Amino acid sequence: MRTTIRDLQRLKAEGQRFAMLTAYDATAARLVEAADIPVILVGDSLGMVVQGQATTIPVTLEQMIYHTQMVVRGTHKALIVADLPFATYQVSPEQALISAARLLQEGGAGAVKLEGGEALAPTVARLTEAGIPVMAHIGLTPQHVHQLGGWRVQGRALEAARALVAAAKAHEASGAFAIVLEGIPSALAAHITARIGIPTIGIGAGIGCDAQVQVFHDLLGLIEEFTPKHARHYAELGAAIRAAVRQYAADVQAGAFPTEAQSFSMDDGILAQLD
Repeated sequence: MRTTIRDLQRLKAEGQRFAMLTAYDATAARLVEAADIPVILVGDSLGMVVQGQATTIPVTLEQMIYHTQMVVRGTHKALIVADLPFATYQVSPEQALISAARLLQEGGAGAVKLEGGEALAPTVARLTEAGIPVMAHIGLTPQHVHQLGGWRVQGRALEAARALVAAAKAHEASGAFAIVLEGIPSALAAHITARIGIPTIGIGAGIGCDAQVQVFHDLLGLIEEFTPKHARHYAELGAAIRAAVRQYAADVQAGAFPTEAQSFSMDDGILAQLD
């Protein structure tokens, strides 16, 4: 049985922290789940770490459905949360319902995530009323990067901090089962966490959250050109992969690969009858 939103809410009530990690294909998802990660996010961050885009904005709903399908096929225990991509839910709650329904029906997701403040509370309410679990996302919201003027910490000024507290409370009241806090001061994240009854999931929001989320590629050191401040490399797989590929190329050039161990045999008598 997969992790449920009730399981996550129980963890908060019991004061148990948990980890969430992104995955974008079946192989990665299988490895993440095997490490007992209870929640996997199919993030629109795939636009940057998989597609090579500068932002998440170009990612389409069809692409999100495709990647969600792969992650679902690679797992059987984790709750799979899929991002609603840019411009697929902002027009109206009804547009959001249609988009979210596709992520559940076609993609196989167990929940969706959307970005935005208090103004999106009616959309959260519409989705939850329709039976779609919603994870909210406030603070530094990547789909708003142009409006925010870049990848900037949010909520340092009084009014901005008040707006984030109000947004968190509004999303909880509208039925969100959890909320991502991204790129906000750690003290503010702890303040919000203590004032709402649903789990907060931090990314660049300090230790005071109920849970943490990171991008698969950041965690494993797969993108060596840039490491976000909020990330920690738990492995250097980029260097390891590069070394392995170089060794493979060298073995091919030297005639050291393949060996008999990687080859198949046939009957010598049959071979003798060939021209």
